[in-house]
Amino acid sequence: MTTIFDPVRFSAVSMDVMACGRATAQALTDRQHSRLDLLLAATMRDSGFYRDHLQGMRPRGAPLAALPVVTRRQLMDRFDDWVTDPHLKLHELQAFAADPERIGEPFLGEYLVWESSGTSHQPGIFVQNAQTMAVYDALEMLRRSAPRPIQRWLDPLALAERIAFVGVTSGHFASFVSMQRLRELQPWLAPSLRSFSLLQSTRSLVEELNAFAPTVIATYPTVAALLADEAAGGALHFSPREVWTGGETLSAAVRRRLELSLGCAVRNSYGASEFMSIAWECDQRCLHVNADWVILEPVDACGQPMPADEFSHSTLLTNLANFVQPLIRYDLGDRVKLHRDPCACGSGLPVIEVEGRQDDALVMAGNDGQPVTLLPLALTTVLEDRAGVFDFHLRQRDDRTLVLRLPTQASDALVVVARCRAALKEFALEQGLKPIHVLGELGQAIPRGRSGKAKRIVACRASAQH
Repeated sequence: MTTIFDPVRFSAVSMDVMACGRATAQALTDRQHSRLDLLLAATMRDSGFYRDHLQGMRPRGAPLAALPVVTRRQLMDRFDDWVTDPHLKLHELQAFAADPERIGEPFLGEYLVWESSGTSHQPGIFVQNAQTMAVYDALEMLRRSAPRPIQRWLDPLALAERIAFVGVTSGHFASFVSMQRLRELQPWLAPSLRSFSLLQSTRSLVEELNAFAPTVIATYPTVAALLADEAAGGALHFSPREVWTGGETLSAAVRRRLELSLGCAVRNSYGASEFMSIAWECDQRCLHVNADWVILEPVDACGQPMPADEFSHSTLLTNLANFVQPLIRYDLGDRVKLHRDPCACGSGLPVIEVEGRQDDALVMAGNDGQPVTLLPLALTTVLEDRAGVFDFHLRQRDDRTLVLRLPTQASDALVVVARCRAALKEFALEQGLKPIHVLGELGQAIPRGRSGKAKRIVACRASAQH
């Protein structure tokens, strides 16, 4: 299998990314404007959805804020008209993404495909060609701050590293697809690049990681916190030198816990299915937006721009790298704070704070009398993948009881609850829990935060707040 990679494009983009690393704010704005003009011209020419969406407007030259916002539901409902390659058909892509044997395989020989996790309650399919991947590759390689710069200088290809990704490995999700692609691109490094499923029991995960002894772990903050607990208890028999986190909010308390228990450097990032490398952390622990390739607009509840140093209600994203699946003022749903002051590291790239997913880990009763931690991403994956439910609220009542709230009142609601209950009970047994009880609540609203996103997994200690 050959994967998606264009060395000529990658080299050209890499030189541009290096040049923009220390560019002024005005130079970055100029880059944005020229790339936005190119994107708008191509989109109006090749996307039927956007021609309708922007009907009567002259988007080129108009302020970006004058263009209407789009949502994932709008785009997915007209997927075949949205994409600019007529060979891309939603039903064919969905069938492709449903096959785990094809994870990392190019679709039609030229597109990398990943699916969203469904946190916006509308699953998405995203495609990237070689041009888009050249941008993502360059940003990942050149904008990620190295905690050990001398080591990186001596070993730029990370030949001495063993990198473990711990996440969801059962679907075409961006992080896992990217790991599979790296293994294909660099077969000589494949033995040092491995993925581990967070759906397995903690004991099994720890055993696999101990056998691999990674020097770098890439994962979610809640997974890293679980591994820190295992390290504190003496279960981890290796000492990683770096932990890369993303996908959830990394609090200052969790960061300190990771640094103390794992004894390593921690680097945080911010990305999404819609744009893989939105921001990477510098050595000052500040997230810098890759503003030369992505535009973020923090907005209030009415869609108006937010002032600096205040968290937004939501954030609009414009992807300047993907002309096949254009995203222009796309409602990302995340709460973001744009800093007014420049970073002490000297970079001209804007600094943001992100309020991402903040679901709780659930501590339940284990078969052997010891508590067992259920990771929030594992629980959401079980309900999405095994039960086919995306809009839900799972609250822990005690160490053997969960309450599942679904907004549906459809005729098959009881069947849906039964399917969710069976999936959760099966997963609990796989994790070594005592038999659990899953209570259903139907036809009730899902508690949502200010951005409209739900906190979907809530532990006992937090349930009073909801």
